[in-house]
Amino acid sequence: MSGYQWRKSSYSANSSNCINVAAEWRKSTHSGDAGNCVNVAASDRAVLLRESDDPSVVLTTTPAALRAFIRGAKDGAFDGIEEGGA
Repeated sequence: MSGYQWRKSSYSANSSNCINVAAEWRKSTHSGDAGNCVNVAASDRAVLLRESDDPSVVLTTTPAALRAFIRGAKDGAFDGIEEGGA
């Protein structure tokens, strides 16, 4: 189980009887041999994303929402967004 990382479910709050979830992290094929990689863990209900430089920060989304985001990015929906803009 070397690729698995256990995380406490956010629904468990501060309770001692928690639900732990295992995610098998994989490096994105688009990361190449770079040290700053995008890691992905997925199931049929959730997709977890993190950057290898800061693995403690995990973005969680659904497969459908990630597909819609990627489709929008490919179609140029975010091309006009500037960093720090409103």
